[in-house]
Amino acid sequence: MKVAVGPDPSLVYRPDVHPETVKDKSSFRNYTSGPLLDRVFTTYKLMHTHQTVDFVRRKRAQFGNFSYKKMNILEAVDMLDELVDESDPDVEFPNSFHAFQTAEGIRRAHPDKDWFHLVGLLHDLGKVLALAGEPQWAVVGDTFPVGCRPQASVVFCDSTFQDNPDLQDPRYSTELGMYQPHCGLENVLMSWGHD
Repeated sequence: MKVAVGPDPSLVYRPDVHPETVKDKSSFRNYTSGPLLDRVFTTYKLMHTHQTVDFVRRKRAQFGNFSYKKMNILEAVDMLDELVDESDPDVEFPNSFHAFQTAEGIRRAHPDKDWFHLVGLLHDLGKVLALAGEPQWAVVGDTFPVGCRPQASVVFCDSTFQDNPDLQDPRYSTELGMYQPHCGLENVLMSWGHD
């Protein structure tokens, strides 16, 4: 079943659109007010409660062998017609639209980097896991390191981590947690999600 949408959101990227109808860039990623704030906050609250070291390790074991489903890129993009990202304060339309918007925006900004256009199209395809029965809090949203105290830059950091069990575990509740200084990003366990 396709998600019913209003006007085509890709209109914002078309050259004949009048500037007064385009959302101001400074109003994007507003996590303090807006019509979708309750939905966005709830998604991040669930994410920040349940994304633990143990959870991430289990999901990596479950999906890390890439055996969920075999499909081509356009099949995956088409699947995203049925997903509206509950963590995004800016959109109320299917993620497939966002994939094409991103690719088109990158193409306009970087016409000489065709590989980058493809990255824009692909960047959210991992969200198909939400259509495989995974809750959105386990798939969408911004990623962050697990196994250490969350940094202040994490969305809703001050109001959503209080029920995360890792923060009651002395191995994971300090600034570095389970990591050594300068260990390298390749050695950091990130929250599970589409990225």
